[in-house]
Amino acid sequence: MTDTKPQKDAYRLILEAIDSGIYRPGDRLVESELADRFGVSRTPIREALQRLETQSLLARDGRSLIVASLDHNQLSELYAVRAELEALAARLAARHATKEEVGVLRDMVEEDRQLVDDPSALSRANRRFHKQIHLASHNRYLVQQLDMVHRTMALMATTSLAAEGRGVDALAEHDAIVTAIAAGDEQRAGDALKQHISKAFTTRLKLDSRNISRLG
Repeated sequence: MTDTKPQKDAYRLILEAIDSGIYRPGDRLVESELADRFGVSRTPIREALQRLETQSLLARDGRSLIVASLDHNQLSELYAVRAELEALAARLAARHATKEEVGVLRDMVEEDRQLVDDPSALSRANRRFHKQIHLASHNRYLVQQLDMVHRTMALMATTSLAAEGRGVDALAEHDAIVTAIAAGDEQRAGDALKQHISKAFTTRLKLDSRNISRLG
């Protein structure tokens, strides 16, 4: 008798575990342990690990696979690409977003104000907010590219929203972005989102420099 139960997506399960911090940069991933955790056979786990390695989300450490980490140059390159793509998404959202999509964005900003004291929850809400802008661009190819960028963002061990005062500032920036999108002002929407990413990058660099000083 054939098993008709839907198969779990091993790739998605591992990716979500990395994104949520269950597995962090440097953590070793073992096929058998992953299969037990997710209730999936080892073959789809192996295929998922190969796919994640191809996407540079996993790296080799001898014979083992570990969650990759980003060095300073990779971080700079990632933020440079993200800033341009996110700005394009905001400009297209200002052109194409429906009133319902704008309403959802406004609601997100208001609801997220309750999360300023919880960096982890605010980080998850931040990803949802940006994803909503990507979708509001109504450009499937841009959404695909931004999905790849945001997958790589999961390789950062900490969120810039953990910095003191950053959560409040980020929400104010989100509000400015939504206001520009609602007004249909493509240039202002793109500029506001690009500046938002720049400030997030600056905050992350400061956090990283403090961590290096502590280690020194």
